[in-house]
Amino acid sequence: MRFRGGLVWVMVDGQGRPVADGTGRAEMKYRIEDPKSYKPGLANLEPPGAGQSETRQDAPGARAAAPRPAARVTTDHAAGAPSDALHVWTDGACSGNPGPMGIGAVVLGEGARRELGEYLGEGTNNIAELVAIERGLALAAELDPKGTRPVRVYSDSGYAIGLLSKGWKAKANQDLVARLRRVTAKIADLTFVKVAGHAGVPENERCDELARLAVERRGTV
Repeated sequence: MRFRGGLVWVMVDGQGRPVADGTGRAEMKYRIEDPKSYKPGLANLEPPGAGQSETRQDAPGARAAAPRPAARVTTDHAAGAPSDALHVWTDGACSGNPGPMGIGAVVLGEGARRELGEYLGEGTNNIAELVAIERGLALAAELDPKGTRPVRVYSDSGYAIGLLSKGWKAKANQDLVARLRRVTAKIADLTFVKVAGHAGVPENERCDELARLAVERRGTV
């Protein structure tokens, strides 16, 4: 289901309809493994495909604008990657939204591997997704100080990809988005790859694990 433009988990019956309690509210979670659930009214829930012409998967409040030509977007993470490319896998986690945030990043390239999990404090899932990309690109820069290699960024956040590669206007987190845009603008060959979250993609799952460990430990992994 969708709630305020973003995909959420909702308890449904055998016909896929939300199960309402006695007050007309359904049980909802932002991530299925979150311990905390919410109770939105049925009128605030929409089918999964609703509103996608204007906003992406988890981009409440983002508006479409002219696309940025500097970065490409694909959903096929095996397509056309140069042999010398740096592969930057990222994910953000938030226990509640807002709540304690963590990020996970894994960078791969020509036999090298870097991993990072970092606790960020209190905030939103969207902030965590953006910071995860920022930290991942910083790790990539350590492997390629001259910035000459192609970079592929893998994220399950349509919100982050929309802001950084499709010209969406940021209504929130504007300073963070502006900082990231300055970083990505310096990368000559940059591709964003949209991956499915919690779908068994190994490096995406590893990033999620690193982010959650960082939240649990309130520190760096």
